[in-house]
Amino acid sequence: MAKKKGLFSWFGRKKDDEQQQSSDPAAEQTNNEQNAELAAQAEREAQAEREAQAEREAQAEREAQAEREAQAEREAQAEREAQAEREAQAEREAQAEREAQAEREAQAERDALEQAELAAQQQEDAEATVEAEQQVSSEAAEPVKKMGLFARLRAGLKRTRKNLGWGFFSLFKGRKIDDELFEELEEQLLVADVGVDTTLKIIENLTSHVKRRDLQDGEALYQQLKLDMAGILSEVEAPIDLDSAEGPFVILMVGVNGVGKTTTIGKLAKQYQSQGKSVMLAAGDTFRAAAVEQLQVWGERNQIPVIAQHTGADSASVIFDAFQAAKSRNVDVLIADTAGRLQNKAHLMEELKKIVRVMKKLDDAAPHEIMLTIDASTGQNAISQANLFNQAVGLNGLTLTKLDGTAKGGVIFGLADKFGLPIRYIGVGEGIDDLREFEAQPFVDALFSNDDSEDSNEK
Repeated sequence: MAKKKGLFSWFGRKKDDEQQQSSDPAAEQTNNEQNAELAAQAEREAQAEREAQAEREAQAEREAQAEREAQAEREAQAEREAQAEREAQAEREAQAEREAQAEREAQAERDALEQAELAAQQQEDAEATVEAEQQVSSEAAEPVKKMGLFARLRAGLKRTRKNLGWGFFSLFKGRKIDDELFEELEEQLLVADVGVDTTLKIIENLTSHVKRRDLQDGEALYQQLKLDMAGILSEVEAPIDLDSAEGPFVILMVGVNGVGKTTTIGKLAKQYQSQGKSVMLAAGDTFRAAAVEQLQVWGERNQIPVIAQHTGADSASVIFDAFQAAKSRNVDVLIADTAGRLQNKAHLMEELKKIVRVMKKLDDAAPHEIMLTIDASTGQNAISQANLFNQAVGLNGLTLTKLDGTAKGGVIFGLADKFGLPIRYIGVGEGIDDLREFEAQPFVDALFSNDDSEDSNEK
């Protein structure tokens, strides 16, 4: 049986209900606040996420933009480099074409020069052969009266004297010594191909005399100039001593085309023969049949043996055979011809070196004289020739030909001053006697002589 609830139980339930009713709004308020806070928190988090997402998207866009710009810069740089390479390649091709064109033009010029030299050489060969025949034949003819040697030298230097020597007299006569006079003198020395360095040396020496008051007028300056120029040449006056060698005295003749080398050999051979020397010739110019023929003409008419081989033979072999023959026959002088060559042809210079090496196998002192023949009319080009031949084989002496046919004879002073090599012979005409052993004082006296008809001071 159920227990009856009492009055107090009723009051208790009622009180609980009232308490429950009174606490529900507060709880609801609390719940609402909590829900609002949660909602606000959620909104803040959502906002933060939206902002973070927006930042990420913005960052990604910035990075993408930076990458696009970097890519564009790389592509632009690559294009610039490609353009620069295209331009550089075009420049290289243009430069190569310019160089090729320059080389074609230079080769054409060299070919033209060689053709001109060949033509000149052929003409000289023909003239030299005729000259050799006429020269030798004339010796058998009735002797004619000859000019004295000094007069012949003076006549041979006539053209050079217009610029040098006597040509100075009109420049100095009645003049006071001043800067203008020195400028005119300098110009005249250069015109005569004395050369820049030697001209300056002459001018400086004269100037020092003037500063010391050694010279008072133009005539005194003229006399001092004569002394100074004689001094330059006296340093290179040294005749060949043919008796200085044991066995044949060997002369190796070298030079470029067209200088009169083979003719000079023939004249030297005749002169040495007239001095009582036995002579032999070696036809080492195996490139030109005419060169061999010229030597043979000189040899046959003067009973001088000529050692020769076929055209195109090895030059060193020809000269070696000639040297052996000269030794076995006790010949006093062997003169060896060599092929004329341009001084810028390296392989031909090597051939000269080979000839020298081959000769030294028979005699360490041979060749006793390596003589460079120079055409005086080439002017300052003679300096270049002497320099290159001297470097290649070491020269012992020089012979200047054709001084009678040029106004550029002043180059003899430049050669003497620059190299100090002995000047052995000078050619002042076509006759045998016109190839003269060089003597400085008679040369300068003839150069400064003022009277072509005067025959004093003959030697």
